[in-house]
Amino acid sequence: MKKVLTIFFVVFVNLIFVPQVRSESSYVLPYPSAMPGSKFYELRQLYESLEKYWYFGDFANFHYNLKYSDKYLVESKTLFEYKQYLLAIQSLEKSNSYFVNTKLSIGSSKSNNKNVKEKTGTLKNASIKHKEVLNQIKSITPEEFDWNPEKGKSTKILIKDKINESIQIRSL
Repeated sequence: MKKVLTIFFVVFVNLIFVPQVRSESSYVLPYPSAMPGSKFYELRQLYESLEKYWYFGDFANFHYNLKYSDKYLVESKTLFEYKQYLLAIQSLEKSNSYFVNTKLSIGSSKSNNKNVKEKTGTLKNASIKHKEVLNQIKSITPEEFDWNPEKGKSTKILIKDKINESIQIRSL
């Protein structure tokens, strides 16, 4: 009887005091793959450049671009968490580029009189999830960062401006 009461108490306490995490979108982002600095990162980049030739047609391009937009967003988030701001910004810019190409694929499909209702819904869910992640990134990063290379001038990186630009790109 004590075990049952103990289990009931633990479950009750968890329900009352553990905060519930809510997500705006049911869209799921991928787990980060090889990161910059890894031995396999350049191989992954090569595979990615070769893989784009396998995806032909409007819908295939949509899936390819959305897949890599997601991948680079997750990579960017991970790099921001580890305070690798320069690499994170580069990954974020790649994600932005792929997201713009995704929107262009939808436009091309529409102009070819294809039914894009499902793809538009997927893109909308992805956009919501991307904005959610970008707002999380914005909350953990500084406004700007001074990058000092070993040889050369320091460069001021306006992190929040880059993130706001990325959020704007994902507005539909």
